[in-house]
Amino acid sequence: MSPEENKRLVRRFYEEIDRGNLDAMDELVAEDYRDHSPPPFPGFAPGREGLKQAFRMFWESTPGTHRIEDQIAEGDKVVTRLTAEGVHSGDLPGIPATGRTVRMTATVIHRIEDGRLAEKWSDKDLLGFLRQLGVVPDGGS
Repeated sequence: MSPEENKRLVRRFYEEIDRGNLDAMDELVAEDYRDHSPPPFPGFAPGREGLKQAFRMFWESTPGTHRIEDQIAEGDKVVTRLTAEGVHSGDLPGIPATGRTVRMTATVIHRIEDGRLAEKWSDKDLLGFLRQLGVVPDGGS
């Protein structure tokens, strides 16, 4: 696949998540998908199934959208800078629903193999996310 095709694959991945269409992961993500930066909650299966479990949990607890700010592709990798926004309307593990709007920025690197997402590395603003939920006090207030 070309770098442009790889970028389209990653964009479609986030579009399907935003639609709540986790079944699309079977087409877009390799079965042995490797997440080098998994969510901070335990208990997810490995591979594509674990990714589906994580996104299902976040979709049910913080439904929202991903906005791609920038994307750069070279070879088999795509770097995406994005903003995710949703409403914390359902419980996360150890964090009861707050009804608050939450926003998190992230930089994500996906590696594509055979037309599917095979690996992911990401840096997310988890501290900011937890502050918005009131789990961690805001140091400035």
